[in-house]
Amino acid sequence: MIRKLSSKLIAISAVLFAAAAFSHAQLQPVLTHHVREATRNGQAPMLGRMPASQTMNLVLVLPLRNQDELEGLLSDLYNRDSPSYHKFLTVDEFTARFGPTQDDYNALIDFAHANGLKVVSTSPNRVNLQVSGTVANVEHALNVHMNVYQHPTEPRTFYAPDREPTVNLPFQLWHVTGLDNFSIPHPAGLERRPAGSRAKSGATTGSGPSASFLGSDMRAAYYGGSLTGTGQSLGLLEYYGTDLSDLTTYYKNVGQTNNVPITLDSTDGTSTSCTEASGCDDTEQTLDMTQALGMAPGMSSLVMYVGSTDSAIFNAMATASPLNAQLSSSWTWSPADPSTDNPYFEEFAAQGQNLFQAAGDSGKWTTSGTASEIYPADDVYVTSVGGTDLETSSAAGPWASETAWVDGGGGISPDKYAIPSWQTTAAAGCSSCSKTYRNGPDVSANANFTFYVCADQTTCTANDYGGTSFATPMWAGYLALVNQQSVANGNKTLGFINPSLYTIGEGSSYDSDFHDITSGSNGYSATTGYDLATGWGSPNGSGLLNALAGSVSTTPGYSLTSSPGAVSILQGNSGSSTITSSVTGGFDSAIALTASGQPSGVTVGFSPTSITGAGSSTMSITVGSSVATGTYTITVTGTSGSTTETTTVSLTVTAPSQGSFTLSVSPSSGYLDQGQEGYAVVTVTASGGFDSAVTFSASGVPSGVTTSFSPSSVTGSGTTDFYLTVSRSATRGTYSITIKGTSGSLSASTTLTLQIRR
Repeated sequence: MIRKLSSKLIAISAVLFAAAAFSHAQLQPVLTHHVREATRNGQAPMLGRMPASQTMNLVLVLPLRNQDELEGLLSDLYNRDSPSYHKFLTVDEFTARFGPTQDDYNALIDFAHANGLKVVSTSPNRVNLQVSGTVANVEHALNVHMNVYQHPTEPRTFYAPDREPTVNLPFQLWHVTGLDNFSIPHPAGLERRPAGSRAKSGATTGSGPSASFLGSDMRAAYYGGSLTGTGQSLGLLEYYGTDLSDLTTYYKNVGQTNNVPITLDSTDGTSTSCTEASGCDDTEQTLDMTQALGMAPGMSSLVMYVGSTDSAIFNAMATASPLNAQLSSSWTWSPADPSTDNPYFEEFAAQGQNLFQAAGDSGKWTTSGTASEIYPADDVYVTSVGGTDLETSSAAGPWASETAWVDGGGGISPDKYAIPSWQTTAAAGCSSCSKTYRNGPDVSANANFTFYVCADQTTCTANDYGGTSFATPMWAGYLALVNQQSVANGNKTLGFINPSLYTIGEGSSYDSDFHDITSGSNGYSATTGYDLATGWGSPNGSGLLNALAGSVSTTPGYSLTSSPGAVSILQGNSGSSTITSSVTGGFDSAIALTASGQPSGVTVGFSPTSITGAGSSTMSITVGSSVATGTYTITVTGTSGSTTETTTVSLTVTAPSQGSFTLSVSPSSGYLDQGQEGYAVVTVTASGGFDSAVTFSASGVPSGVTTSFSPSSVTGSGTTDFYLTVSRSATRGTYSITIKGTSGSLSASTTLTLQIRR
């Protein structure tokens, strides 16, 4: 695609004739809805226009490609009879098959520049483009008026567009996030027992202060085994950051230690700090951590994804490295269009990720009022978590009994999602369930006012807080245990678990896999089997874990893996790969390592030469200077008695080279009028391993024209913007400007033909 020399000051079509690529595009409607019903029907009176100079932060979202193919893939990934069962995609694979094209993404970037919007960040899957700009620029780009309205149910104003956005692009956008603040995300299931309330805490057997429950108590009640989540990573969705001193206080007060590394990831520039002194409450954020960590105290990491929009957070979760197989959200909101986040949820499922979502704390779901603001708990691609009232047999003891929690969310989808195929049989046996729409919750766990909580750098509380906010990260932690066992059994992590949950619930081992909760009500009565108060119920120790992941293998065995699986080595140099053995059934014998398939002149060695049980060995690879360039497959064989297992390492031999680079400019010609500004994109293309810094200069610039490069240098392959400012006194005419890139003794150049008019 040819990039345009876009003006900062005027529409792209008036800057360069190369911009004609857009001039024939018609205004395209965005694929999702953005206008709020309250503004459409007059329930929210308009108070005026937003200030034209006010800054707005938006996310321009592109649709996924090949939707029919994607839906077919998702069906196959979770069909045990399909050859594609659990063959999840990497982020790169998903992007190549279903992400927007690079050309479309480049066109969207050009569109943003042309309309005065600053590109804040891009995304690896090319779905999100974060931009910022003034209200005036946003209105011009999207063909809307941004108005201020009086909220119909809350004592505040909100901003929103007066019509559906349209864009001057050759394709449609999926959504524009940030166009209104009608619905402000809030903790979905975080309730504090009011002072003096007759509502009583059910905590009598917790191991925390005042018999309150700790995260470790939930582990004892719902699992009680030896798995800790080793090798697993868990992600939390949060709209505010946290103060990790609150987590430290919690562990110190209860005499425990957290050994899981915590990462606070800002997905869109939102602060990851949250202190009471700044007016920020981190109760939700801290309890999410304590419940997830309590259930899975040996995970490799916990990542808190902090952002101001669902699009930014979900996309960061979908493109993280490494991906988190288990995700948890305890926040809800009400989007203008309930299909808004489906691209992210579909990517989760395709990549083997499972999102748990709190079902809310306003009792049964309805189609109006606060109980309806439970999104995305009723989406078909999430595991919806309801609430219960739990009793244990002793402090830090096993499960004793459980009833439905009166405030737990559940019911028939307020957003009218169609019932998914995996839920139809369960719904048929549930008298209150819809046979047409999605039902929830799927599962449940303790949510009563029974927990110990530390937050806001103040005194910790016991038995004051409850909600499905607690139950949801518990389930995410439980899945980390399941996935640990699945990997130990030589399988992959499970990905989206709802199809499996419903198969298990409908099977003969249901009562040994779930705690079937048959008493209590949230407006719907808990009944035998699936119901709208507690779903299938809570996890029944290792029963559900084994049903999901398979029982731990009793047959001793081992497998080999290589990391990295592909290495590139220059002639006359060396490299390495780590060979790791994974064992099942208590295998602890020696595994002798050998290599084959390497070409003449390549020497392979192992240190140590054998692995005993689960362990690793460094495979060294030395490439002679005369080895022909090319790619070779080295097979590593591990032998123990009569058993052999193999893994492969792909070796690419390359010739030493200083490398080189070339320059190109897009567009290579165009025009500017006197008094205008514009820019062209200069691209550095590296070859032969070149990875040094290239600095830029320009010659042949006519009098009255100033130029600059941003950035001033590029390392290896990359781009820089070449800005030109034409003064009103510049002489009209056509000029050839030479753009030169220099790196040490190497240089390259390209030419931009500039016409200065009137």
